[in-house]
Amino acid sequence: MATSSGTVKKTALSDFSRPMKRGIIAVGLKPDDFLVGVALTDGQKDVMLFSDSGKAVRFDENDVRPMGRGAAGVRGMNLEEGQKVISMLVAKAEVEGEQTDQTVLTATENGFGKRTLITEYTRHGRGTKGMIAIQTSERNGKVVAATIVTDSDEIMLVTTGGVLIRTSVKDIRVMGRATQGVTLINLDDGTQLASLQRIVENDEVEDTGEETSSDA
Repeated sequence: MATSSGTVKKTALSDFSRPMKRGIIAVGLKPDDFLVGVALTDGQKDVMLFSDSGKAVRFDENDVRPMGRGAAGVRGMNLEEGQKVISMLVAKAEVEGEQTDQTVLTATENGFGKRTLITEYTRHGRGTKGMIAIQTSERNGKVVAATIVTDSDEIMLVTTGGVLIRTSVKDIRVMGRATQGVTLINLDDGTQLASLQRIVENDEVEDTGEETSSDA
């Protein structure tokens, strides 16, 4: 789990084996903090945190010791005043010499973004300020999203004005970390990019053997 203040926490899945109707505590949060990401891991993954200032940290998940549900967690990213973590990603550790087509797609509030090879995000110690993921500027604005994608993926971009577009990832240029990126979406006046989401298609459509009408 990761929070907006840069805190991370790892808890055994077995600790959630007895849910209650009213819910159970998953992490202790301060009044001004909130969760930004939760993911299942297997002890062999890297955790990546991205801040709205365009920085990123990547560290071995085993740098975080397991804790109980009520614990608050430990420092995952060192943020400056006014900054917050906006995304947590879980990545497979690269094997030396192994080729990968995975890239990290970052997007900013003014509709700009880029893809960067995941191998450019090297491991650093937990709790550091991190490395540049994308240059923030007056043109770009703050970072609002980051996700892992491949050439075969598609994404949906959603604006604060309720506009949604769907685009192919392969149409977005792969660029180095210390660049500003390209236009992902043209925004109407007064609107910003709110979020992006990788589209997961169903591999198969279940065949029930029943006929359906054209209306269906």
